[in-house]
Amino acid sequence: MSESTEQPTGQAGIDRRRLVTGVASAAVAAPLVAACGSGDGSGGGSGAASGGGANGSGGGGNAPSGGTKLGSVAGVPVGGGEVFPDQKVVVTQPSPGVWKGFSAVCTHAGCLVNQIADGTITCPCHLSKFSVADGSVQSGPAPKPLPPVQVEVKGGQATVA
Repeated sequence: MSESTEQPTGQAGIDRRRLVTGVASAAVAAPLVAACGSGDGSGGGSGAASGGGANGSGGGGNAPSGGTKLGSVAGVPVGGGEVFPDQKVVVTQPSPGVWKGFSAVCTHAGCLVNQIADGTITCPCHLSKFSVADGSVQSGPAPKPLPPVQVEVKGGQATVA
């Protein structure tokens, strides 16, 4: 005679295999969901670029608090910028004397942007490009603009305002 591993019809409860599978699935899913963020704009970046703006939209990572010193932007050309990886901020100069700040965390996969040339900020991971003027997506796969960060530049030194 062979033994059946099935539960009799109508018996309440969960068999051991289903319990173990469910617990394992939950353990794997929780960190993945947390890493992806909510996608509703509450995930990263805050503040506004000079000239105003709304809170950041995704991208992960928190913007540094006001008064955080970033560093020198004295050599930044018009249409260029400087990435401050430790603070996860990029500061750009879209036109003479106009300074903008953005989160340096790409809104696609959370990589740090690392190049600024020809009026665009580029992410090395999947080559998303963002405008130095407003952080808007110029080419994807990034789904959202870089969140603005309010910055102040005095004497060639940038600080989070």
